[in-house]
Formats: sequence, C-alpha cells, structure tokens
Amino acid sequence: MTTPTAPPPDTSASEATAFEDLPPRRTIRQAVAASAMGNATEWYDYGAYAVVATYIAAHFFPEGSEGLFWTYAFLAISFLARPFGGFVWGPLGDRLGRKHVLALTIILMSAATFLIGVLPTYEQVGILAPILLAFLRIVQGFSTGGEYGGAATFMAEYAPDKRRGLYGSFLEFGTLGGFALGTVVVLVLQLTLGESAMMEWAWRLPFFIAAPLGLIGLYLRSRLDETPVFQDLEEAGDAEESATHGLRDLILNYWKTILVMAGLVIPLNIANYTLLTYMPGYLETKIHLTNNESLMVVLIGELAMMAVIPFCGSLSDRIGRKKMWWFSMVGLFVMALPMYTLMGQSFGLAILGFAILGLLYIPQLSTISATFPAMFPAHVRFAGFAVTYNVFTSIFGGTAAPLNEAVVSATGFLEFPAVYVMLGCVFGMVALLFLKETAGASLHGTDIPESEPEDYGLEAMQAEDQALDDCGR
Repeated sequence: MTTPTAPPPDTSASEATAFEDLPPRRTIRQAVAASAMGNATEWYDYGAYAVVATYIAAHFFPEGSEGLFWTYAFLAISFLARPFGGFVWGPLGDRLGRKHVLALTIILMSAATFLIGVLPTYEQVGILAPILLAFLRIVQGFSTGGEYGGAATFMAEYAPDKRRGLYGSFLEFGTLGGFALGTVVVLVLQLTLGESAMMEWAWRLPFFIAAPLGLIGLYLRSRLDETPVFQDLEEAGDAEESATHGLRDLILNYWKTILVMAGLVIPLNIANYTLLTYMPGYLETKIHLTNNESLMVVLIGELAMMAVIPFCGSLSDRIGRKKMWWFSMVGLFVMALPMYTLMGQSFGLAILGFAILGLLYIPQLSTISATFPAMFPAHVRFAGFAVTYNVFTSIFGGTAAPLNEAVVSATGFLEFPAVYVMLGCVFGMVALLFLKETAGASLHGTDIPESEPEDYGLEAMQAEDQALDDCGR
C-alpha cells in the first residue's frame, strides 16, 4: 500500500496573498507625483531663499549689521518651528489620516512663501520688516514639520514593498527639483534683468511662483484616497484613539528607534544644509565667485544629483538601505576635506568638488522615504517620522548655515564646513550599527518592520512586478 503524496503548495496563491494589498500602478504613480510635487513646493522656498540671501540681507537688515549672517539666522528660525509642527501634525496624521494633514500643510507653505515676496523692506518700515519676515519663516517651518514627514509616509505606504526605494526616491527628486527650480529662476532673472533690477525689485519674483506650485500639489493630492496601510489600520481598529495618546505611545514605547533615527538625521541634515543652503553664499563671499558663477556651481551639482537619485533608490531595493548609507557616510568622511580644498582653487574645480560631494550624499538622500518611515509601525509612523526628523533637523539642519558662516567669518578657516560634515558622519556611522534592515519588508500592521535577505533583491522585485501584471494593476 502506497502512502499518498501531499500535493505541492500553491505558490501562485501564496504570492497573490503576499501582494494582495498592492494598489494599481496608475494610483502608485499618482501618489508619487502628488508627494514629489508637494515636496518640490516646500523646498523651492528654501532654494529660492538661499540663492537670494544676499538681496534679503540688503533689504531687511540695516547696513553694518552682518546682514548675511542674520539672513541665515532667519532661515534657522523656521527650523525652530519645525518640531512644533511635527508634534502637532504627526499625531494628527496617525489619527485622522495622511491625506488631510498634507492638504493643510501645502496651503500654509505656499501662502507663506508667496507673502515673503510682498513684504516691505527695512528702509520702508524699519524693524517691522525683519519681524514680518521672521513670522513668515515660522509659519513655513510649522507647516514643514508636517509636510515632509507626511509626504514621505504617504509615498512609502503607497509604494510596492519591493520597489519602495525606487518610488520613494522621487520624493527627494522633488526636493532637489525644488532647490534647482529656485536656483534656475534666480539665475534666469539675473541674466535677463541684471544685478541692479534684482537688487531693486526683481528679488521678489521667485517667491510669487510658490502660489501656482502649491495649487498644483494640492490638486494632485486631492485626487487620491488614503494610503492602503492607513485604511487597513482603521479597518482593524488599530489607529490611535487620539493624537495625544499616539504621541505618548511613541515616546514611551519607541524611544530606542527615535534615538537610532536621530543619529541618522544628524549627518543627513548637516550635509544637506551645508551643501545646498549655505553653499551659494559661501562661494560668493568666501571664495569670491560671482553671483552667476556660484549659482551655476550649485545648479550643475543639483542636476547631477537629480540624474542619479532614481538609480540609487532602485539599487537600495536590490542591496538594502544600510549598505547605501555606509557607502555615503564613509565617502563623505574621506572626501569632504579634499573637495572643499579643491573648490577654493577655481570656478571649474568648484563645480567638480561640489558635484563629487553631492553624488556621495545621494545614497542617503535618495533613500530617506524608504528608510525612515519603515523604522516605525503604522500606528505611530507619521508621528515617529515627523517628531524625530524635525526635532533633530531644527538643531543640526537649521543651524548649519549660520554656524558655518559664523565660524568661517571669525576664524578664516574656509574648510570648516567640511570638518562639520565629517563630524556628522561619525554620529551617523554609530547609529548605523543599530539600524534594522527594512528593504522589502511590509509596512502594514503594528509591529516594527524588519526584512530578511530574501525579502529584497532582484528576484523579489521581479515577483512583485509579476503580481502587479497578473492582477491587471
């Protein structure tokens, strides 16, 4: 008598179950576009503000008052408001949903940016001018406290698990797109209208563009439903019962994750705001490039970074996030000082040095949306990202430009920004030792995501793509 052989497992059924929560491809692309557009609007302001910093210094502060330092200090003021935004918007996003919070934050951000363009100057109203500028920067910082964390969470929860690095990278494509657009607008205005017109009135024009950008982002977001992850959370009754309860749950139960993420946010923001925000003024006032030359250096570097962001995001889906971060931080630690020395030699070498540092920074930047939201479970994800990111961004990102300016001006040590980037990388490498790999892991449920080696890589990506095709998605 022969023993019956058990039938082979239905692998197609198990694969279908594993990928049953995937939204249609068209919906994924719409979510990517909506998140990236909103992020571009947010960072367009920071890019425009940074590249017109010398004009703002001339119009909002009296002569002999270290106007450029105070202009960068007012950039830091917006960062002081970001943690408050994170503490408000993050728990609300976990309680009410990601979509509703993102609609409010993009309206606040674009409106405040637009209003900077109509502010009176110090010559017209005296001390009231910098006070009004400070108020609008605070509004921008408060809205950014929810915008960035919400957009990253929104995109991560819409993206397929095995392609989260690729799709999430487009959020940072929007970041650099916003920075680059601000640089392009100012450069075109300077070339067409001239320095005198820019100084007199045309410096206001870049801020007016924020209004249509915000309306486009709001329209794109309004057409999407809540993320599949948050919908599942609500259906299971696992959403936070109140914003305050969610915040308490986050701090009491996930403080270790907060500390690990903080260690990664420190080098990320020191590099980001040293390279992208402080660099135009640094090249003009310390290396003595012209306005147009400094903008060309930054623009070429930003465009090079945008070109490789999707490739780095996709590579992280194959090899994991941690390897990308290790490569970036070791590379920046080794190359920061030589490249800053190189940038001081000539215009051409400034382009080369900035581009190399920018490309070494990209493995961090391109994987933010795939790495940070996945560090927290769904019911505290928005709050975890928003609170942690904004608290430490306000400390280390918002202060990067004024700190660099103050030290370089006081000591004449032109390579100090490189040393500051290197110091940040030391913090980051320690935090990386405790980071869990989450490439390919599901973001559903109330457990902290963690992946196994088989969850990511080329075969896992191909299986997910096949499931999308089989389901007509």
